[in-house]
Amino acid sequence: MPIQSVNDFVVRFANVNGSGSASANELFARAVMRMGVPVSPRNIFPSNIQGLPTWYEVRVTEAGHLGARGGVDLMVAMNPQTFDKDVASVETGGYLFYDNTKPLPAARFRDDITVIGVPLTAICNREYIDPRQRQLFKNIIYVGALTAILDMDVGVVEKLIAEQFRAKDTLIEPNVHALHLGRDYALMNLECPIGIRMKRANAIGDRILMEGNSAAGLGAVYGGATVCAWYPITPSTSVAEAFGRHCTRFRVEGKSKTNKFAIIQAEDELASIGIVIGAGWNGSRAFTATSGPGISLMQEFLGLAYFAEIPAVIVDVQRAGPSTGMPTRTQQCDIMSCAYASHGDTKHVLLFPEDPAEVFEMTAQAFDLADRLQTPIFVMLDLDIGMNHRLSRPLKWDDNRKFDRGKIMTAAALEAGKDFGRYLDVDNDGIPFRTLPGTHPSKGAYFTRGTSRDRYARYTEDGGPYADNMQRLLRKFETAKGLVPRPVRLNAGGDRKARYGAIYYGSTSPAMDEAIHMIADRGIPLDMLRVRGFPFHQDVNDFIADHDFVFVVEQNRDAQLRTLITTECNIDPMRLVPVLHYDGTPITARYIANTIGDHLDALKVTPLRKVMS
Repeated sequence: MPIQSVNDFVVRFANVNGSGSASANELFARAVMRMGVPVSPRNIFPSNIQGLPTWYEVRVTEAGHLGARGGVDLMVAMNPQTFDKDVASVETGGYLFYDNTKPLPAARFRDDITVIGVPLTAICNREYIDPRQRQLFKNIIYVGALTAILDMDVGVVEKLIAEQFRAKDTLIEPNVHALHLGRDYALMNLECPIGIRMKRANAIGDRILMEGNSAAGLGAVYGGATVCAWYPITPSTSVAEAFGRHCTRFRVEGKSKTNKFAIIQAEDELASIGIVIGAGWNGSRAFTATSGPGISLMQEFLGLAYFAEIPAVIVDVQRAGPSTGMPTRTQQCDIMSCAYASHGDTKHVLLFPEDPAEVFEMTAQAFDLADRLQTPIFVMLDLDIGMNHRLSRPLKWDDNRKFDRGKIMTAAALEAGKDFGRYLDVDNDGIPFRTLPGTHPSKGAYFTRGTSRDRYARYTEDGGPYADNMQRLLRKFETAKGLVPRPVRLNAGGDRKARYGAIYYGSTSPAMDEAIHMIADRGIPLDMLRVRGFPFHQDVNDFIADHDFVFVVEQNRDAQLRTLITTECNIDPMRLVPVLHYDGTPITARYIANTIGDHLDALKVTPLRKVMS
């Protein structure tokens, strides 16, 4: 039986990388959104420039579920290399759309899906002479056919094309013509619409569609950053590029047109973090954007910033590792390497945003935290958040926002004779005062070093001052618990607590938000806690104590968040059940619900020996 669904289905486009399909596929996704239906697009692409397979998945969901669901209802199979694999991925009762210019044998298809053929190549060969035009317009033609079989408003697509090419208006008419070539063929030769279809809705509200990396770049501007030092690495490169775009709007002197920012593409990741630390020491707000391999290279410099107590912000857009790993696949696998970056005893502050809005907010907050705590702050994105468009609440911009620069000793205080020790804890919060270069002509200077020193920054190798300093750094880390974002808790029964709970974070959130309903449908109430920062708030300990055991859902092999919780919160690891997904694709609601549901169902089975006794 063919799937029947309105505004609730998954379309996947299978293309060849470099074929020009990306803009056409995004056009389709934006058209869904313009019809008032929430959409969640994801790009699955290779790490080479051209030739390998690429997929673009569009989840259409009026209910507003933005995580990956799992499964494909309509496959747009445009890549002969992956055709068999693509056919196999279609749900029972689903639909396969393909170019039938050259008929394929029946053995290449399945009896339990509906096959829809459109002679795309033949249409292109008839209409166009130039080979490049044939390829590019082929993509628009299949979008036109989809508008017919899915009953989409073609006027919405026409308007989007006009917007896309408003700077090159000579391209508008040819693209609209190609759109109608596909649509007209489908209307005249196919049964339209099919079982899955679109219907106008009003479920978007004021939400916006944006990428997490762009939100991070804008958040850095909002957070007061004036220096970005970076080295290109997938999937973080677009963070620095976005920062540059936003700076040209917000960081240019009006009359003189002088740039009030510095963006430096360094020779490698070591130089990048070195520049950031130097700028932070000098009083600028500075950051770098990188991924796992870059974090590995930055370890020694990160230890220097931790020990010398210099503000720095690192936006880590995580990808599948180790080593080169899968550069264009997503994971949450840098948790441990960032939390304890560098040799020796170090502990770093981590922030875990769930969507572009939180990426914007937490990136801006990271600069306040870096100044307040005088230490590196990691903003932990991943490829799924960073490089995919996500519906998100609007970003809030306050022109009157005040930066928290932390404890800075002023010239007036120094002149008045206030005692200044660079590593002197006067408030018992572990955070000393610092001076910025040039604060006073003769007072407040100190030597910044990565070697041990006393409270007044004087070099020493005595064990007592060293231990005193390391204990103070722990007090500062305790202070950070009250400054990082608190976890968000949701009880299945309102004020009542369920027997079991689940902890999750970051890009796992949208899939988890949907999975919780699927688990509830199996008769299993489950409380949830979304962790948003490290060091962990007391709420994490309390949540675990409130439940028989807790699932920890994350996207890595080694249960890194679970390990961090057991270590830092002194939790019995037997009380934390790992739910792990690490094949490089985004975790799905189905995977979470099935894994947790199957585990809990197994607990209901009465052991055979107990029955026999």
